Amino acid sequence: MPAAAGSSFDADNLPYGVFVQESSPSTPPRLGVRIGSHVVDVAGLATSSYDGDARPLTAGGLAPLMAAGPGVWGTVRSWLQQLLTDPAAEAVVVPHLVPLSEVTMRLPFEVADYVDFYASLDHASNVGRILRPDGEPLMPNWRHLPVGYHGRAGTVVVSGADVRRPCGQRKPPEAEVPVFGPSTRLDVEAELGFVVGVPSTPGSPVGTAAFGSHVFGVVGVNDWSARDIQAWEYVPLGPFLGKSFATSVSAWVTPLAALAGARTHLPGQDPQPLDYLRVDEPAGYDIAVEVELNGEVVSRPPYASMYWSPAQMLAHLTVNGASLRTGDLFASGTISGPDPSQRGSLLELSWGGREPFHAGGRERTFLEDGDEVVLRYSAPGALGRIALGEVRGRILPADLAGHHR
Repeated sequence: MPAAAGSSFDADNLPYGVFVQESSPSTPPRLGVRIGSHVVDVAGLATSSYDGDARPLTAGGLAPLMAAGPGVWGTVRSWLQQLLTDPAAEAVVVPHLVPLSEVTMRLPFEVADYVDFYASLDHASNVGRILRPDGEPLMPNWRHLPVGYHGRAGTVVVSGADVRRPCGQRKPPEAEVPVFGPSTRLDVEAELGFVVGVPSTPGSPVGTAAFGSHVFGVVGVNDWSARDIQAWEYVPLGPFLGKSFATSVSAWVTPLAALAGARTHLPGQDPQPLDYLRVDEPAGYDIAVEVELNGEVVSRPPYASMYWSPAQMLAHLTVNGASLRTGDLFASGTISGPDPSQRGSLLELSWGGREPFHAGGRERTFLEDGDEVVLRYSAPGALGRIALGEVRGRILPADLAGHHR
């Protein structure tokens, strides 16, 4: 559309989301595509002008389209691009355009399973140096496999949802026994998430070459983390309550096809991975990230610096025969680069709370009640730079009353 030309949501982007029109809140949610400052009501447009099977587009959510596979993904994308760039089709499209200001975005897909990885060499090294200053930063397995943990799918929320400060057990350094209360070291993790469309057969691994046959698109992810709760609980089984209280994702799912121009080579892997983890290059993505705290950008992590690629994460996730389901979400782990200004968590920016950084005209370490964090993403597209969906969340005080007997 003319108004979208040259914007970061031009016809080379076209991310998918699920929306409700504020003028008719009782109407069931509908599948939409963003173009400029509008949402295309895909279901309405498909009913009037799509020649193929419109059922995946009119079901009210994104799952049927995601499950339909790459052939349908490509056909639908080509149909949308043709209509949205052809001046002669304007009369067909305009009745199905809704201003962004008049919609409420919902979680774009029902999360089936959620796995979070630890794929940044710089982040893993920084955390190792913070927690084990006299030891090796990386554990012996880190360069041999993409380390990950299973999260809680039911607490994944859409961008804009408030996040309540979690309570839990934590053990202050000077204390002999743990105490219970609100987390005092609440953190962000700027990540990129990958959304599975096509399921796989139980017992059959998905190789790195099949990444594009199963993964529909990407979302921005903020894996909120209570570092003090995490530090006390994670030995010996890893993250649990320090992570499971909330994970925020963008309202828009950017299809992999929109990121074709962002493909880039991995920075290098040494030693060479085992055969099942080997990838054809380019296997990474050149995606720029901004971490904004209360309106001020405090970090710019580069996804291009990630050590493990998403295809390798997917292959490792399924190598034991674990199956994929439509709506599975796996995330990259914190995105951090080699420069101090590229650290994707407050744990790193404040070096474990020992070296405060400046934001809002004062020194900061971890999140305070009322803080708002916004993650923004951009990448090279076919017509210019495209924007991925932002991830926004504000911290609410802990619910102390809910913990009284």
